[in-house]
Amino acid sequence: MPKLVGSIKNVVKHEGLSIDELQGNVATSDDTISVAYVTISEPTSEPWLTLDYDEWICMRSGYMELHYEEKGCEEIQVLILIGGDTAFIKKGERFRPMFPKGDTEYIPVCCPAFRPDRCHREEEGDTSDVAKKLQDLHGGVENVTSSSTKVVVSDSADKDALYHMCEKKLWEDAVHSGRAYYPPTFHKDGGFTHATAVPKRLLETANHFYTKVEGEWICLRLSRKVLVETCGIVIKDEGGLPVGDSPISKNWETNQWICPHIFGGIPTRKELAVVQETYNMVRNNDGTFASIASLTD
Repeated sequence: MPKLVGSIKNVVKHEGLSIDELQGNVATSDDTISVAYVTISEPTSEPWLTLDYDEWICMRSGYMELHYEEKGCEEIQVLILIGGDTAFIKKGERFRPMFPKGDTEYIPVCCPAFRPDRCHREEEGDTSDVAKKLQDLHGGVENVTSSSTKVVVSDSADKDALYHMCEKKLWEDAVHSGRAYYPPTFHKDGGFTHATAVPKRLLETANHFYTKVEGEWICLRLSRKVLVETCGIVIKDEGGLPVGDSPISKNWETNQWICPHIFGGIPTRKELAVVQETYNMVRNNDGTFASIASLTD
């Protein structure tokens, strides 16, 4: 039967370029295929790209130049696309999209779905704001190629990993009982467990919500794949949401944090292998959180 799987998410809005994802890792938490709506409002261009997926570019309106290299030809070739055209870019091909006129709209379809580590961007100098935003939305996964060195730089982020912090005693009580762990505000928050794909964010989150909660805290590294495929738990990547009666930080709204919300508790049975690592959270004498041992040190 038909079912609602997600909703549109803006993943890029920068200097005349806006990308709204309709289907994919951000909008629907689905890595199979991605579909987006791209609007170009002023002349701009992308860096040279090499993809680890097939892409169809479906032009709705406007004008695009696809610059590419052809074997046996020293000169750069150009494929011109206008409204109504569809172009296919095969996995592994190197190309550069350019928009000399702006006022262009198109729909990219990627199979498998777009992820930053599958899109090799040859950027000059530091990583662009667009690349940083995409990395942030996809859990910090980076894959940027320097145009001068042509060396791919990738961080060690585990794309399957999600992180949740909790009071150590509450977690141990759940483990000993053999039942799933549910955070104290689970029902009040709407029936989900807060998580992140970027562990360093937990420190800012902890210092926003939990400095007055005494006791030891731990950080759990969870497997998204096990939660979804083995346990059948739904995970939605959404904007940050309040914890209990405490609102989120304005900074998270400004930076458009995307947070994985786990619609269920965290299974504690060891054989399920949901929890893959446990880290101690280090606190200062005043109750603030300083680091996550072996993770953010």
